[in-house]
Amino acid sequence: MNAPALLARQVDGEGEPLLLLNGGMMSYTAWDAYVPPLGERYRVIRCDLRGMLRSPGDRPEGFPGHAEDLLRLLDHLGVAQCHVAGTSYGAFAGLHLAALAPERVASLVAMTVADRVSPEMWVEADRMAVACREALAGGSREKVYDLVSAFAFSPEWAAAHADEIASRRALVSLLPDSWFSGLASLLGALEGLDVRPLLPRVACPVLVLLADGDRAMPRPWGESLAAALPRGELAVVAGCGHGLVVENPRETLSRLLAFLARHPLPAEGPAREPERNGGTP
Repeated sequence: MNAPALLARQVDGEGEPLLLLNGGMMSYTAWDAYVPPLGERYRVIRCDLRGMLRSPGDRPEGFPGHAEDLLRLLDHLGVAQCHVAGTSYGAFAGLHLAALAPERVASLVAMTVADRVSPEMWVEADRMAVACREALAGGSREKVYDLVSAFAFSPEWAAAHADEIASRRALVSLLPDSWFSGLASLLGALEGLDVRPLLPRVACPVLVLLADGDRAMPRPWGESLAAALPRGELAVVAGCGHGLVVENPRETLSRLLAFLARHPLPAEGPAREPERNGGTP
């Protein structure tokens, strides 16, 4: 069987490689505001995981499959070791990558994440998956975004950005069918997910960055994750919901940069011609 196509990606900047991993509803352009400051110090690698907008198709079997996709991408880019930062779904993917290939991950920032997906958390994820399937059958596509925004954003941020939310809601109707089928598939990977058995294998330093108003991944579950990691650290951003990277990019970026500065790569990986300043489908 042929290997799946490489993940769609964008590479910018110079320096130690930093891999950014999306939340389930994101595409890598959602990190656009982060790239200029990060790119001054790091070679920023963004990608859509398989099943996301720019890497359409069925998700791999479980999060280990995402880790394998990421390793193929890093090999293609000549990256022997990198920093990783992911939010929500991307944080789960980052934890799997760090556990299954610890020699490839120098440090990890896991944002808005938990040590497991509880039955209560799964109920909300399943509601979104059902709405995706209903949209593919001719139902309301905007309903998917309504469910996403209701759990992703704090009420205060949502009220202050009502026009922005309305604009994004309107754009959802223009997304291809593959986005809805991909999102339903990605959400399915969350059912029964429990990363606790993996945590002893995560050798790198990990910053667990939480939002105090996160209703999707409540704070106590993230605190348990930080406590169980061999080199875990915990930080909490006040006044934000699950959509931390959107609601407060300034503080998120500040904490990310400070953590990375404390954990530089121990050595250069093997030199290869880098891919930069371009995306690929």
